[in-house]
Amino acid sequence: MELEDVTAPACCAPLSGPVLGEEEAVELAGVFKALSDPVRLRLLNMIASAESGEVCVCDLTGPFDLTGPTISHHLKVLRQAGLIDGERRGTWVYYRVVPERLTRLSGLFALPALASA
Repeated sequence: MELEDVTAPACCAPLSGPVLGEEEAVELAGVFKALSDPVRLRLLNMIASAESGEVCVCDLTGPFDLTGPTISHHLKVLRQAGLIDGERRGTWVYYRVVPERLTRLSGLFALPALASA
């Protein structure tokens, strides 16, 4: 039996950020499930890209070959995932992203700052 050389440098750098806990992983898996549909991903992109920071539902139906109720269903899934929020104004609902949620998602894959040479 060969002994491991414990004086050799580690093969990989240690983790540089907090490790995702089980509860948070389950929650975020639901968010990614909501984003796994191409229509919902496009809807989120349209809402996040709005110059005014929000989009009327009336402007979200045109780009899709889907019925209004189907678009409403997709928006409901995005809301339940906490990615967007909506406000009713008269007969229309205006949607905007929840910035903290998008920041949290992007932070999952952020590379640590590399030390300057």
